[in-house]
Amino acid sequence: QVQLVESGGELVQTGGSLRLSCVASGGTFGSYAMGWFRQAPGKEREFVGFISGSGVIRSTADSVKGRFAISRDNAKNTMYLQMNSLKPEDTAVYYCAARITTGVVITAPGRYTSWGQGTQVTVSS
Repeated sequence: QVQLVESGGELVQTGGSLRLSCVASGGTFGSYAMGWFRQAPGKEREFVGFISGSGVIRSTADSVKGRFAISRDNAKNTMYLQMNSLKPEDTAVYYCAARITTGVVITAPGRYTSWGQGTQVTVSS
């Protein structure tokens, strides 16, 4: 089972940018498809983005499309989420997740087998 650690969350003003990182250990990173999810207080965990093991297949949620970009560096066992033009509604705990790689986009949290502890992103208005 791969272990995941997120970092990069902090307090930022509306319109600002952040880059989150997710470092994996304990597995062959390129064998795992990765996802970013977020959860705001009182809300369900929400899909943000997906990237396949090779990085060829990528997808982001409509709510962040054009503002967020997902990428990975398999040589560094790291996945990234570049977040631009942040809005107060982006405030949430952001989680990275992993599952055996697949050729289709997986958006359901229950289909991921490993999760990080989360990193808090707060966007002030």
